[in-house]
Amino acid sequence: MHTSSSHRQTGIDELLAERFGSAFSVPPDIPGADELARMAGHRSHRRYAARAVDRELLRLLFGCAFSAPSKSDLQQADVIHVEERPRLKAIADLIPDMPWINDAPVFLVFCGNNRRLRLIGEWRGKPFANDHLDHFMNAAVDAGLVMMNFIRAATAVGLGTCPISAVRNRPGEVSRLLELPDWVFPVAGLCVGYPAESGRISARLPLAVTVHTDRYSESDVRQRIDAYDRRRHALQPYRRQRYADRYADVGFYGWSEEKARHYSLPERQDFGEFIRKQGFNLA
Repeated sequence: MHTSSSHRQTGIDELLAERFGSAFSVPPDIPGADELARMAGHRSHRRYAARAVDRELLRLLFGCAFSAPSKSDLQQADVIHVEERPRLKAIADLIPDMPWINDAPVFLVFCGNNRRLRLIGEWRGKPFANDHLDHFMNAAVDAGLVMMNFIRAATAVGLGTCPISAVRNRPGEVSRLLELPDWVFPVAGLCVGYPAESGRISARLPLAVTVHTDRYSESDVRQRIDAYDRRRHALQPYRRQRYADRYADVGFYGWSEEKARHYSLPERQDFGEFIRKQGFNLA
């Protein structure tokens, strides 16, 4: 197989063009072309081969994951590997529309952990003087960075993944099943395994919508999203219209209509209450 830098460069061009619908210029002989190609070609996987993930490989991936940056070196992230099948099934039963949770060879839950800092303060006889919203956010971001590093490492060794934010749909039940103490909370689950199919690249909003220079701008944003709707529909049309019992059928059903409907009904209204019960002051 031809694996020259120019070949990899062309691959990055094609992957990004497929995702964003516009041409990208990749410098010849760019360093890190393999890693850039993996990132540009990222896709989620929800079907897995009947092949176990070696325990030592998983430990290696954890090491790579926790090599992620951490806010002020506070290291406020944990991962729970849910191995016991009854416990995993109990979590999967809370999210019945995602059967791949129970089918995945490995299921992980990435958690924010503000507890260790509080314990360390007690051990060292120091007050915890930052009991406010920012420390919840720091822990959540740390957990997200660790999860993304895990996804990158898993992809590099041929594994597929699928993040599961729906663990926050039932945070109290998930917390009890995982025996999470105060100041520890679930951020997202992650299915992991060897892919049973190639998956697909998800089309994304154009960078003209999401990347800003010097100041935030919404110039032409509606027209750009309308164009994205049409491009995405051509590539990945929705199979059904969300909340059909509530909203009239529309002739053209694009991404923006889907997401407007998605967030037209309340979701996770009890998550703030759950976080407060875990001990956080969100003021």
